[in-house]
Amino acid sequence: MDYDLFVIGAGSGGVRAARMSAQMGARVAVAEVSDLGGTCVNLGCVPKKLFVYAAQFRRGFRDAAGFGLAVTAPELDWSTLRGNKDREISRLNDIYGNLLTGAGCTLYRGHAEITGPNRVRVGNEEITAHRILIATGGWPFVPEVPGKEHIITSNEVFHLEQWPERAVVVGGGYIAVEFAGIFNGTGVDTTLIHRRDLVLRGFDQDVRRFAQQQFQEDGVTLELDAELASVEAIAGGYRVTLTNGKVLDTDLVLCATGRQPNTRNLGLEAVDVRTDDRGAIIVDDEYQTTAEGIYAIGDVVGRAELTPVALAEGMFLAQQWFGEGGRPVRYDAIPTAVFSEPNIGTVGLTEEEARRNYAVTVYESEFRPMQNTLSGNPLRAYMKLIVETGSEQVLGAHMVGPDAGEIMQGFGVAYAMGATKADFDQTIGIHPTSAEEFVTMRTPRSNN
Repeated sequence: MDYDLFVIGAGSGGVRAARMSAQMGARVAVAEVSDLGGTCVNLGCVPKKLFVYAAQFRRGFRDAAGFGLAVTAPELDWSTLRGNKDREISRLNDIYGNLLTGAGCTLYRGHAEITGPNRVRVGNEEITAHRILIATGGWPFVPEVPGKEHIITSNEVFHLEQWPERAVVVGGGYIAVEFAGIFNGTGVDTTLIHRRDLVLRGFDQDVRRFAQQQFQEDGVTLELDAELASVEAIAGGYRVTLTNGKVLDTDLVLCATGRQPNTRNLGLEAVDVRTDDRGAIIVDDEYQTTAEGIYAIGDVVGRAELTPVALAEGMFLAQQWFGEGGRPVRYDAIPTAVFSEPNIGTVGLTEEEARRNYAVTVYESEFRPMQNTLSGNPLRAYMKLIVETGSEQVLGAHMVGPDAGEIMQGFGVAYAMGATKADFDQTIGIHPTSAEEFVTMRTPRSNN
């Protein structure tokens, strides 16, 4: 065989598996048809977070007056933001390339297709490998509606020619609420359309209700229980018609209505790699597909579509194949954040999930963050601990408020270690911070 491992896709999971395998002595090759780093680096987490910072800076100028700082309302220079973002993404692409070649991986720049057991074709070159790893990620889904050609996705929003004055965002998940916050925070008249009555399906119900109210308080217009019916090009923009009969004129329509596993033209049928009803590749506990010697990780398998999860899966396989054995990924202890305004951070079970299997006691706190007391900013924060009654093991921790993602990372460690409410209570708080609320909540919610 030409290689011990051939990785299709140089996103987060693929690069981690390839690099670590090569450092352990394996002969590794990686194929990537697009930019290195995958969705996260180029069209997802990284550029999105940079845009979130832009929105936060503008909000910060607005809040500064309450602290005695007289500032004029800033205007976004889109070309500057876009250009600086592009330079940073280019720098990260170079880093990813150096990580791979520095570890001894061979990098193929082109589309890879599986042509048979242990065989891959890139361009006109046939390559053999003991193991093939598919790590091709996901791709945005756009609903079939009249005027679909006028809709953009998160793939295109980072490269707009002009930043809009009005924007319509369709969806209710991570990407939708984050971009609604970005647009709104940078001064765009923003409407979020969602087909249900609450955004962020899968999150704790109290978190969903509180966060949605805060989005509205921050200035986002919500059109709930409505779907996109059509989009029509008009002079100066687009006309959006909803299923509830409302009509909106806008400069931009962004659909964030989900992502699909990216399995197009991979040659899966040539080796009987099977997919489920959603198109995700079916794998076992060690990420082997239904074809021997072919594996898959990350968004293409659809277990937990988060960059750190793909990294963990790639690390597990490298250790399992070429190291001293991998530590299985704990899908029950994944901290995550939504970089909306305000931020959301969470780890563990929602209250609804916990009550299915446990008797629970709930602690919660709602307050105005200290910075907002002088600024006049009306946004509030919410924190929630879900505890098993009796053992006092913490089953879930949730937060809506400033820096929720940064705060929740530390509590993710505590959760993974099996911390109890007593452990939280015995921890000294850092004062004055929002985070200290998690270790000072003593009174259970009255309706436990």
